Amino acid sequence: MNEPHVMQRRAADAFRGALVADALAMPVHWYYDQRALLRDYPEFAADAPPGFIAPRSPHADSILWRSSYTPLNEKGEILHDQAQYWGRRGVHYHQFLAAGENTLNHRLATELAALVRRNRDYDPERWLDDYVAFMLTPGRHRDTYVEEYHRHFFTNLASGRKPINCGVRDVHIGGLVPVPALVAALGPKHPDLRRLVRLHVNLTHKDADVLDAADALARMLVRICAGDDLRETILAEGADWISAAKVQAWEREPDHVVVGGRLSSACYIPDAFPAALFLAWRHAGDFHTGVAANARVGGDNCHRGAVVGSLLGASSPIPHGLLEGLAARGRVDETFPPDPAAATR
Repeated sequence: MNEPHVMQRRAADAFRGALVADALAMPVHWYYDQRALLRDYPEFAADAPPGFIAPRSPHADSILWRSSYTPLNEKGEILHDQAQYWGRRGVHYHQFLAAGENTLNHRLATELAALVRRNRDYDPERWLDDYVAFMLTPGRHRDTYVEEYHRHFFTNLASGRKPINCGVRDVHIGGLVPVPALVAALGPKHPDLRRLVRLHVNLTHKDADVLDAADALARMLVRICAGDDLRETILAEGADWISAAKVQAWEREPDHVVVGGRLSSACYIPDAFPAALFLAWRHAGDFHTGVAANARVGGDNCHRGAVVGSLLGASSPIPHGLLEGLAARGRVDETFPPDPAAATR
């Protein structure tokens, strides 16, 4: 079934799925020690997948103490009152977020989706105006960590570059976070969707691998929204990243052996994207188990969640309890009003 309203509903659910996956992974974001993750968050060791959990301090694997950022001037001031926590040991990257809240990149994706739907089109200049205003205004978010690409962007902005020229070559999977938002906001049948996805991601992530992965994710979401099988779509559109032979071999091993062993659980796109595709492939048809598995293997699970959550959200039902607990639910429902007749697919 590929009626336009069904495709649009699935696209909106893909975006919701990405947000849910991020919020579920948020407390265990950037844990690389599996034993520490399960010790600090035993909910992830239980047989049943957990719901949303607030972050707990200290963060056993935090390396925020090694990060630093000094703005050149007021046009680079993006840490605001969170700057005091940088350089300290044990600080949780998302220490002030509540259970069910989204991390910064996904917050920005929510702003992007609302802007595009409101204006019924995508305009990079208008988005950059909103992005700059959001980041420079104290209190717009409560996240302690601000990813590297933001810091590079605002260093360039503070040095006098125009926003359109402030992006850098960034190889992190965080560059894929806006893709589900754009597919949902523009609609999976938009004739210029793939070009606009690449245009948007290129504003901040000028890396060929990231741009290719963004294009592949957009193609997958369009096909799944049209009713194509998730596993077949992943293998067909992700052939540059994953293969049937690999997933069949990896399927015999636990998630944490594949993601964290055979593939790095870190943020770099050459491993992070195939890791996300594998998790979505393995857990096809079971949204909650899939996004919990993504969280449980640690690493950059929040940004992998944009891939895992959107693919599973477009192809399988999202549990009502997770949608109820998502802090951004009201804002997302305003942007994409739920279809009351679509309680089940």
